[in-house]
Amino acid sequence: MDRLGANPANSCPLTPLGFLERSATVFGDCHSVVYHDTVFTWSQTHRRCLRLASALVSLGINRGDIVSVLLPNVPAMYEMQFGVPMSGAVLNNINMRLDARTVAVLLRHSGSKLVFVDPASLTLIRDALKQLPQGHPAPRVIPVEDPHEKGLPAAPPGSLTYEGLLEKGDPEFAWVRPASEWDPMVLNYTSGTTSEPKGVVHCHRGIFLITLDSLIEWAVPPQPTYLWTLPMFHANGWSFPWGMAVVGGTNVCLRRVDAAEVYATIAGRGVSHLCGAPVVLNMLANAPEGVRRPLPGKVRILTAGAPPPAAVLHRTESIGFEVIHGYGLTETAGLVVCCAWKGEWNKLPASERARLKARQGVRTPGMAEVDIVDGETGRSVPRDGSTMGEIVLRGGCVMLGYLDDDKATKAAIRDNGWFYTGDVGVMHPDGYMEIRDRSKDVIISGGENISSVEVESVLYSHPAVNEAAVVARPDDFWGETPCAFVSLKEEGSTAADVIAWCRQRMPHYMVPRTVVFRDELPKTSTGKIQKYVLRNLAKEMGSTHKGASRISKM
Repeated sequence: MDRLGANPANSCPLTPLGFLERSATVFGDCHSVVYHDTVFTWSQTHRRCLRLASALVSLGINRGDIVSVLLPNVPAMYEMQFGVPMSGAVLNNINMRLDARTVAVLLRHSGSKLVFVDPASLTLIRDALKQLPQGHPAPRVIPVEDPHEKGLPAAPPGSLTYEGLLEKGDPEFAWVRPASEWDPMVLNYTSGTTSEPKGVVHCHRGIFLITLDSLIEWAVPPQPTYLWTLPMFHANGWSFPWGMAVVGGTNVCLRRVDAAEVYATIAGRGVSHLCGAPVVLNMLANAPEGVRRPLPGKVRILTAGAPPPAAVLHRTESIGFEVIHGYGLTETAGLVVCCAWKGEWNKLPASERARLKARQGVRTPGMAEVDIVDGETGRSVPRDGSTMGEIVLRGGCVMLGYLDDDKATKAAIRDNGWFYTGDVGVMHPDGYMEIRDRSKDVIISGGENISSVEVESVLYSHPAVNEAAVVARPDDFWGETPCAFVSLKEEGSTAADVIAWCRQRMPHYMVPRTVVFRDELPKTSTGKIQKYVLRNLAKEMGSTHKGASRISKM
């Protein structure tokens, strides 16, 4: 047997792009993408993606070039996830809510050759191009029309638009297959809760593995109706653009996400699956009675992106949604840990079920290993549910590395074979892990480590609290103390009320010394609360030991 091994028949490079060819054969006449009254079939989507790939090549896009996309969840955005890499280029989805300065930084750093832009973002991209360094070649801009959205700026006269580009493409184009499954396929920038985004590079192999892994872990059946509440620019929609091609699902596109639109679309389209950060769950659970609509059947939600409070999970499931909770990073291209549910847990009270489901869980089938290690010794922490350590991962969908950032790559991917996430968690006796914080978000008060996520979980259980985030505030005596930023469902509660609620439910050293009420907490477009913004605000407030510790409004 030692003479047997790789051969031309068994070593074709793994890539998720081939899923589209299969779906065009198996599900050719079935709906692929739906947006208002625009409906495509899988056969049509396949041909449109081939046209896009062909047209990009005709514009001079070569293998390995970066093509950027600045779009909401519209049909063109879905087609980009296939068509751009089918040209041999590397796909770079850009967060639409970034400012012009940051977009300029990403375009410069990536060396983008071309950028597809939504009409609503034309001013943004023009401002960004003005901020590119002198002499840096600007990418070509191609506007993407949206006939369903009124009031959008028109494309400049005579400009080549997306549909015009597709008309130039060949629907029989022989798409550019990767020479190696390790060839880069996507470039995603981390623009979540940190202020310094890094370029995460994933290869065809990693995207292939995370796509199939996610379908298996979520037990996605054939031909689901999937609602795009999660932006595709956020880690490529956790791999589900390619996943929906595998199962022949119907992709229902939403340009914007609000409770009324989501409930109406679920009812009108018979939605069965959707993904979103906990903020989406919170939005659905707190929607007014007049906005909510009866669910057409079982609607499954996959949530991740930030640790969901048990109270939010409980409220969401109480109105009929089935919530699955997972954990992943931009660096893993999707969810690699999931709270795999055990049948015996169904017999527990609802509050206990929500507490268990709030844990991130165990590795998905496609991941090799997950562990939580002590930062100093590198050894696994005890499985006691309380000893905190850093979450480390290894598996086939871990990124290739950060673009042009060897220092950051070496800090994250160590010589010992682990990817260090920077997230802090605990391992429970049953082998399920639970995130307690980002390493930079742990509050050290008087020598005690305080998990901001734990404090936030108690805050979310307060009946008046809509959103909560806890960060460190400087303190002359303790070093730092917990500072809670809170938005309320309705006015009436005071800082003293919130602090008293916490004192009854947690050790006193963990109780926020400061409570700041805000109408809304700052978030990324994917629903993550921007804690670095709140940390800066807390620092500007000064020491809690010197001044008043309770602030009602800011």
